[in-house]
Amino acid sequence: MTVKHSHPLTEGDRVVFLVEEQSNPSTDYFLLPAISARSLNVVRCTFTDLPSAEQLDDALVVFVRYVPPAWARLIATLRPRLRGLVFFMDDDVLDVRASVGMPLRYRFKLARLAARYQKWLRRHDAELWVATLYLQQKYAHWHPRLVLPFPIQNSNDVCRVFYHGSASHGAEIRWLHPVMAEVLRRDERIHFEIIGGEEVYRLFRGLPRVTVVHPMKWPAYQAFLAMPGRHIGLVPLHDLPFNRARSYTKFLDITRCGAAGIYSPGSTSAEMVSHQCEGLVIPLEQKCWIEAIVRLAGDESLRRTLAANAGKKLPELAERAQNSCPVLLNTTKKI
Repeated sequence: MTVKHSHPLTEGDRVVFLVEEQSNPSTDYFLLPAISARSLNVVRCTFTDLPSAEQLDDALVVFVRYVPPAWARLIATLRPRLRGLVFFMDDDVLDVRASVGMPLRYRFKLARLAARYQKWLRRHDAELWVATLYLQQKYAHWHPRLVLPFPIQNSNDVCRVFYHGSASHGAEIRWLHPVMAEVLRRDERIHFEIIGGEEVYRLFRGLPRVTVVHPMKWPAYQAFLAMPGRHIGLVPLHDLPFNRARSYTKFLDITRCGAAGIYSPGSTSAEMVSHQCEGLVIPLEQKCWIEAIVRLAGDESLRRTLAANAGKKLPELAERAQNSCPVLLNTTKKI
């Protein structure tokens, strides 16, 4: 069997509407690089982002894995005005038999948003683009085009902000949500890492570039903290009775992983820091923290300076800890 492996896009295409459920690897590995290589104008749409009829004139519409009903109704009325219609899949989503053994909820989704539209796609003269030779051969009667994945280059211009508060820091976690929502909106280079369970995941899952790490035992956390790639550590602390008893271990954690810290005043961690020397001490006001995080994320030189100065304090703190060790009494009884 002859394999078609030509690039499916041409310079003549004007606007490409990518219809996707959300940001996903299918788009990023296959479709966006292919479109970018041709310098085409791409518009990414979710299931509910419906363009006007005028916007679709002479446009190419690409469904990424799924056909949302609202889009199907729109295309059915405007198909003659389109330059082309495409369905792309990198799994066998058009055959419900292929998903036997998978969770029923997922199988129902494939049936509802993909398999049921196979005849509809053929009726509206849609092209089929596939990601593997297996799919190309299975659907050979449709004459599909093979689109291979592009390597994704890691960006060096990334700033990872983290907050590793435990479940006892619920007030701080909730306080940070609007702060990080605005920070992430302002600067796409910033990623946020937070530790928490299901409640934290539900709180932050709507924000982009957030990693929610499941709580772990202390030995596992030690290994986790030693992993490189963190740049700004956050230590907001509300003036609560329980918080007043906390030590400055968060300063030690942030310094240990080579990051710069932002601390709220009044905490023992902030007492280890001279503002703009070993870290930033910022009033516990959300607007102030937004500005401080964005500013520090954009100033690599300052981050390095703060982290280096904080590191110089560690021998002093180690000596202080050594001197504070209690003298162990000899409690052995004489016989």
